[in-house]
Amino acid sequence: MRLVVKYGGPSLSGAGRVRGAAEHAASLAAEHQVVVVCSATPGTTDDLMAVAGRARAGDREGAARLVAGIGEAHARLAREAVPGPGARELLGGIESDVSELGALADGMALLGEATPRSVDYLASFGERLSSAIVSAAIAGAGRESSALTGKEAGIVTDSNFGQSRPLLDTTRLRVSKALGAPLDGGAVPVVCGYAGADQHGRVTTLGRGGSDYSATIIGSCAGADEVWLMGDVEGLMTADPGIVGDARLIREVSYAEAVEMSMFGAKQIHPRTFEPLLARGIPLRIRSSLDTGSEGTLVRAAVPGPAGNTVKCVSSVRGSGLVDIQGDGMVGEPGTAGRIFGTLAGAGINVMMISQNPSESSITIVVKNADLDRAVSALEMGLLGRVIRRLDVTTDVAIVALIGSGMRGTVGVASRVFGAVERRGVNVSMITQGSSELNLAFVVRNRDADAAVRALHEAFGLGGAKSFKGARPGRAR
Repeated sequence: MRLVVKYGGPSLSGAGRVRGAAEHAASLAAEHQVVVVCSATPGTTDDLMAVAGRARAGDREGAARLVAGIGEAHARLAREAVPGPGARELLGGIESDVSELGALADGMALLGEATPRSVDYLASFGERLSSAIVSAAIAGAGRESSALTGKEAGIVTDSNFGQSRPLLDTTRLRVSKALGAPLDGGAVPVVCGYAGADQHGRVTTLGRGGSDYSATIIGSCAGADEVWLMGDVEGLMTADPGIVGDARLIREVSYAEAVEMSMFGAKQIHPRTFEPLLARGIPLRIRSSLDTGSEGTLVRAAVPGPAGNTVKCVSSVRGSGLVDIQGDGMVGEPGTAGRIFGTLAGAGINVMMISQNPSESSITIVVKNADLDRAVSALEMGLLGRVIRRLDVTTDVAIVALIGSGMRGTVGVASRVFGAVERRGVNVSMITQGSSELNLAFVVRNRDADAAVRALHEAFGLGGAKSFKGARPGRAR
């Protein structure tokens, strides 16, 4: 098979884990064609954002100290993970990359500015450094390997720095050309996740969590049979094991279910990760790099057989704020919702959840706590006293979501949900369900979120020692 295997930051959190990932990739390459995609090591992207902050403040010395710390940490990891003759060349490459990073940070600090374009270039160094180390470790495990930036691998994007989108037709041609020969020769290309380049060759990034997205872009464009996301979790679970002690692994989900789960915290996956795979029907596996014998969760276009349990998982997202927007002038007035959401979009606010009552006299929205002040200010300055009469704000709320295609057309789901939370004494502030019926979500106070999740997990029979879903998975491929 042709596999694209992405190793997340936790898989690269120390020399032992780097060697484990390298040995795993090398063993797969003995039977399959393998492309590896790497995230930055844990904390590195945050450190690079701190460098950008120091540069923006004009603090050349502070930026230089942070860069030196990044360089020392990666040099130490390289020496421990890649002993022997391969270490010298690797350390030379790391020194060169860190020198380039330092020059970039110093130039930004001299100007006292950090443009989206320069921040993207700076942020890409995390994956550049980790990919070089992993590639050298794979070579040390006996398999030819080379490290490639996203640009060198052929990922072409638009010029929306910080949140770029791939130009898939162009990318498909370039990825095939860049990776075809190494794969046919039995080598393992190691590609930097998170970043690509626009049509002018300028480095761009895909947004936080973009290494998953890089893997599926490459998987689609390289004609992969499967894409594997290797991390510190066994796969998608019926609930957060930190909240529900008997949460189970879900063996199979559809793409549609996985998209909903990723948006509601089942695993933090870039929201566009699945897009490149959908048209080509390429399966994706979410697996553990610590237990490579486990098959994890298989995500594919449709899960065959009976729907199984009505609900697949219960998830929650905390740290949000609820804004109730009221006004008599909203009733029957075309374009009111458009003006409200246009105002929020103009302020760069992402709305997570929306509800409107049938009288049209109020619209309720949920946004992240970090955006709450800006959202309220934008609405007050732009619309209060004209389109809207009053704003009521509730801070520190959580969204609890039930996800599963088995809910589609099933009678009585809502009554079971609200009966279960009522018995735990949990008050529900807001409810939504999309027409797809894949997701039923409601809002509660943060302090009640764990109790609501446990109540629903129990009410829908999701707990137990065995893996969830009736179909027994086949042998790992």
